[in-house]
Amino acid sequence: MRLTVQRVSEASCTVEGELISSIGQGYMVLVGFSVDDNEEIAKKMALKLSKLRVFSDDQGKMNLDIHAVNGEILSISQFTLYGDARKGNRPSFVRALGGPEATKLYDYFNQCLREEGLQVKTGIFGADMKIALVNDGPVTIWLEGE
Repeated sequence: MRLTVQRVSEASCTVEGELISSIGQGYMVLVGFSVDDNEEIAKKMALKLSKLRVFSDDQGKMNLDIHAVNGEILSISQFTLYGDARKGNRPSFVRALGGPEATKLYDYFNQCLREEGLQVKTGIFGADMKIALVNDGPVTIWLEGE
């Protein structure tokens, strides 16, 4: 499982010109699953994300988690996080988990975040989404589950 986490001051998801969801301060998270992932990994990654300390404290040090700033999460399914372009110029997605299995894990991951007391908004799984965001910092962290 891979997460690309961007600390944002705002983010939104639009599909076919319609605003699907938007957040203020928090994380815009791209979420990808591999064929090796399972619910145990998804839960572990949700806990890791909920405790990630990348918001600035009053000293300007990245020391606060998303709970401390009352932040929100925009969670976007992103199967291309498992694109592999080491051979040739066209990425291979053979390791990316797709279809019903990925949908199930994505929904479970978001539910785990909600169980941690976080407000989670999503896009539409598998849709052609347009994501807009203001990266705060910029701060971008890549997390990978094992």
